[in-house]
Amino acid sequence: MGLLSRSLSLTAVSLAALIVAQGSAQAGAFALREQSATAQGYSFAGAASGSGYLSSMFWNPAVITMAPGWQSEWHTSVIIPRVDINPLPSVPTFALGSSGDIGEDAVVPAGYSSYQINDMFWVGVSSTSPYGLVTDPRENWSGQLYSRSSRIFSVNVNPVLGVKVNDWFSFAVGPSLQYFDIRLKRAVPFPGAPAASATLPGAPSAILDGDDVGFGFTAGVTITPFAGTTIGIGYRSQVEHELEGDLSAPFGSIGPFARVPITAKLKTPDQLTVGISQVITPAITVHAGFEWTNWSVLKTPLVIGPGGVAVTDIPLNYEDGFFYSVGADYKLNDQWTLRAGVAYEESPIDTEICSTRLPDNDRIWASVGASYQWNDRLSFDVAYTHIFSKETDIRIVPGHQDYAGLPYLADVDSAVDIVSAGLRYRWDDPKVAIPAVPLVRKY
Repeated sequence: MGLLSRSLSLTAVSLAALIVAQGSAQAGAFALREQSATAQGYSFAGAASGSGYLSSMFWNPAVITMAPGWQSEWHTSVIIPRVDINPLPSVPTFALGSSGDIGEDAVVPAGYSSYQINDMFWVGVSSTSPYGLVTDPRENWSGQLYSRSSRIFSVNVNPVLGVKVNDWFSFAVGPSLQYFDIRLKRAVPFPGAPAASATLPGAPSAILDGDDVGFGFTAGVTITPFAGTTIGIGYRSQVEHELEGDLSAPFGSIGPFARVPITAKLKTPDQLTVGISQVITPAITVHAGFEWTNWSVLKTPLVIGPGGVAVTDIPLNYEDGFFYSVGADYKLNDQWTLRAGVAYEESPIDTEICSTRLPDNDRIWASVGASYQWNDRLSFDVAYTHIFSKETDIRIVPGHQDYAGLPYLADVDSAVDIVSAGLRYRWDDPKVAIPAVPLVRKY
């Protein structure tokens, strides 16, 4: 099988896995950080400086120049969230009870491939799911006026070109194609009944559904100022989507139509990631990372119906998100490498805008992981993370962006476990020298 056909086959396999996956947001708001079992073992410390090997290209495509020869990686994360929304006794709909566990277990795959053309140029491609969310409370519950189920799904394909300028500086850039799909459901009044009937058991639902394909890019650099020190800076651009779909509800519950076509413009945020990796001894390397995500670009997308009239909106108005991480690995022997890391995440969602769809808050990540080198071509990675969430309150009262005439106050109990596994394989012979850039002679 030729290089091109095999690379396309690998990408197709990764895409097929992504299409059947459902995401459960675990990177602040509705982003997914679980793109690498290797980097997860450090709580993603040094992800932009190559701690995740080839999978680090999700955060910084320039790390592709650190992968010799022809390599591929596949990673899968199983996210197991537990999120319960418990209304306070003062809530008018208290009798309908709590949400139940709104968190849905999710499988998030990712795939990466790279090929070194010579000692200066690399090409590669990644297929990932950078955004995802599934929350599904009981159909009849105390907060159904504000949300029933929510789903966000994405697939991103990102080919890149990497250039190693010299021994201490490399850069890479590439376009990204992103599919984005959203489906939001909430209770609405019975047809012809007062608005308050939306809080009754068995109330019908309105469903907002839309999808789109958008384009962006990734870029990054790696710098090796001294032997044993690697600094990486990566950037993922905004991707603007013009979602097309429909808003549906039982005839007469929200208007004279049961279904209307809609459009909505939504930007996914740009992201800057910085990492540093430092070799301490031949067996020990430490890593640190910083990530900024520009969630404030979301604002409040308007949902436009027939005739260009706004039929509703999607109030988001997030703040920017920040992620700080440190970690280390220990090379136990030629086969085994152990790693661990911790991180603190500042959520873009605070109590002023916290919703029943996504009751997010600041949290602490604690991770452990290991790699096993089976031979000079094949290795395996595993990682486990527990996320400790800060105590979260929902306070939907007059002045809150979601307020719809009924106060809703609740406490949120949440925790998350993540188990990940990865496989790395080198297709070429590591013992065969990589060709140098051909010399150009003048005659």
